[in-house]
Amino acid sequence: MPIRDDEPGVASARPQSLMLTFLGIYVRGRDTAVYSGSVIEVFERIGISEEAVRSTLTRMATRDLLARHRRGRKVYLALTPRAVAVLEDGYRRIWETGAVNRDWNGSWTLVGFSLPDSRRSERHDLRSQLVWAGFGPLQNGLWIAAGEVDVVRIVEDLGLADAVTVLTAQATKPTESADLVGKAFDLPTIAARYQAFLSRWDVPAAAVEARDDLARQLLLHTDWLQLVRQDPHLPAEHLPAGWPAVRAEKVFRTLAARYDPAAAGIAAGLLDEIALPPAAAGS
Repeated sequence: MPIRDDEPGVASARPQSLMLTFLGIYVRGRDTAVYSGSVIEVFERIGISEEAVRSTLTRMATRDLLARHRRGRKVYLALTPRAVAVLEDGYRRIWETGAVNRDWNGSWTLVGFSLPDSRRSERHDLRSQLVWAGFGPLQNGLWIAAGEVDVVRIVEDLGLADAVTVLTAQATKPTESADLVGKAFDLPTIAARYQAFLSRWDVPAAAVEARDDLARQLLLHTDWLQLVRQDPHLPAEHLPAGWPAVRAEKVFRTLAARYDPAAAGIAAGLLDEIALPPAAAGS
């Protein structure tokens, strides 16, 4: 299940978000482990202290996201299978799913549940995970998401398979899909998030305070991933005209292409890595 920055018990969300971005770009898909000291050097470029980086790395190792490999006096960090799953999810959301749903097939996934106040904590956890998966509350105890969404892992992880009903359906008269979008999802709040992204990045000197293109790359990717992970991926044809996600995605891709070459060169000069056998990487 993806790691959320608003997940209970996760402190210092910003450093962890940036760390996941860094790992997704520079460690994901490679049979390597990276020296913690060189990670500290990278994060110094974006104003994150050594103490905050070490704390973040320790916390992520405790949560089975990083595995330690010692070479002499140095500690190198590799991805665990759990981290690989998180990073692959992030990659799909950025480069494959994207911010605009232009391929909707007209179907909706419906999740119905009724949990008494004695199970309030379970109800809260279910609602949180449904929001994370792109669902919105249509009415009391009935949540919907565009397309066919697999919720098996959500309900099984929460132990609620027997308390939840899942259906796929299509809207029929007098119900219109556009009405469902307006009822179940907070469009002004979603739009405001994209407008905030544009206010920061769609300007002549975006992230001018950042030290170099590596810092700008990590900040940009982190901001964008936070956005698309909160987006319920609603059908484009039922969103208001001039939906800001369209322009925001274009800005992200343009800036990513601009920053990536120089950022890769800077990272190559900073990072101290060791090769791991395939069985050890991601294990």
